[in-house]
Amino acid sequence: MTETYTSIVPFLAVLVSLVAVPLIVASRGNPNLREFWTLAAAFIKFPLVLSLLPDAFAGRVAEYSIVTISPGIELMLRADAAGLFFALVASGLWILTSFYSIGYVRGNSEKKQTRYFASFAVCVGATIGIAFSGNLLTFVIFYEILSLATYPLVIHKENAEALRSGRQYLTYALSAGLLLIVAAAWTGHLAGTMDFRPGGIFTGIELDGGTAKMLFLLFMAGVGVKAGIMPLQSWLPAAMVAPTPVSALLHAVAVVKSGVFGVIRIVGYVFGPETMHAFGLHMILASFAAVTILLASIIAMKQDNLKKRLAYSTVGHLSYIVLGVALLTPESFTGGLLHLANHATTKIVLFFCAGAIYVNLHKTEISQLNGIGKVMPFTMAAFTIGALGLSGIPPINAFLSKFYLCRGAADGGYTFFLIVFLISGLLNAAYFFPIVLRAFFREGGPDLEKYRNSEARPMILLMVVPICIVATLSVLLGVAPNLFFGFFDLASGITTSVLNSIPQTMIVEFVK
Repeated sequence: MTETYTSIVPFLAVLVSLVAVPLIVASRGNPNLREFWTLAAAFIKFPLVLSLLPDAFAGRVAEYSIVTISPGIELMLRADAAGLFFALVASGLWILTSFYSIGYVRGNSEKKQTRYFASFAVCVGATIGIAFSGNLLTFVIFYEILSLATYPLVIHKENAEALRSGRQYLTYALSAGLLLIVAAAWTGHLAGTMDFRPGGIFTGIELDGGTAKMLFLLFMAGVGVKAGIMPLQSWLPAAMVAPTPVSALLHAVAVVKSGVFGVIRIVGYVFGPETMHAFGLHMILASFAAVTILLASIIAMKQDNLKKRLAYSTVGHLSYIVLGVALLTPESFTGGLLHLANHATTKIVLFFCAGAIYVNLHKTEISQLNGIGKVMPFTMAAFTIGALGLSGIPPINAFLSKFYLCRGAADGGYTFFLIVFLISGLLNAAYFFPIVLRAFFREGGPDLEKYRNSEARPMILLMVVPICIVATLSVLLGVAPNLFFGFFDLASGITTSVLNSIPQTMIVEFVK
């Protein structure tokens, strides 16, 4: 039985980033002070989130009401296990991304640096708000704040391509937000509540098939844009025009992870397994996810631009999470949750590496990367770890989540989806391994010699150290998935709270 208690900590975890924004702006004439505020907010936020973890394991959930709009309608933060899982990933990786960002913007002499750090802080604050949202209304508000705060980052370069990509991103994001508002209001009308509930708001409420499917499609269109589910993904590769730390924010820390976290909330905490199975909604979602996994992997193989290849890889791997959640077996649901964290660490490594290569060598295309492993050995060793992990090679952490996803598909009798997972693993290797082979086993041009030992340059070092830390973390969490934060036990507990809302024998009957 879950016990709730009032605590201001979830609110403070959101607020700390927002308080940093005016301090960052006020310090625009002093870059060292400006970046101090960035780092201070990151170092305060993570311990605040981490302090909620012991209570989560003890079955106690912190709540904080921001404001009551009318009876039964309030902005509520609730640090349940699912929200805490996501918040730990986002706030932990933000610390390393902040250090990396300083090295990147200084090393690349980026313009509009104050706007960059201020927007970054709002994005992370909104992400923690999404993680700790206690109901659909709060979720939608923070979701929209995240969409708006990301726009200045996407258009950071302010050239024609960046502005075009920004317009595309904003069109997709705001249109999705409108659909999400409609879906949330409709849910409140049908269920009489918008509060997230393990096992679903609609459990025990009669719905007709047409209403259930229409409402579900509205929700999936709303969160599916950020989750990169095809055909709603085209903004994501276009947004790669943004600086690489922004790409890392988009792909690993905040934006797209907020999308797949939204899928988890809608499936497990709004509709619930009983309603999902009763109307075949899980198979609709699983089918879209399976198509996305395969098509994104095939498209990724054709990209010569490194960041675009990584972008399409992200589209595919986000749908690993979606498919695992959609199958609604204990192992697949746990695997989907684990992949949210494991993909975050491995993919942020890959984007960090792409940024370090650009700042140091000014190379953006895979065909230009011959021999760079000899002049950037630490960067490319870390890239290799990320590539191996996302290809499903042990002992990197992404292997474990892929293993559970495959096991969940097999246990549920979903042979087709098991084959999708296996084929996509081969495709992952097909688009990652050639990059590693070029870096270490092909001769580079004579122009590379002047960059030997360049990883020791101060600004490059500020990027390489976070790269090596996250790569090491990916290995450690593959060997010991409960290390530091108990991610595996936390994911298992979330799965139990959602799927135990109906007997597992009932799930087996639905599958049959």
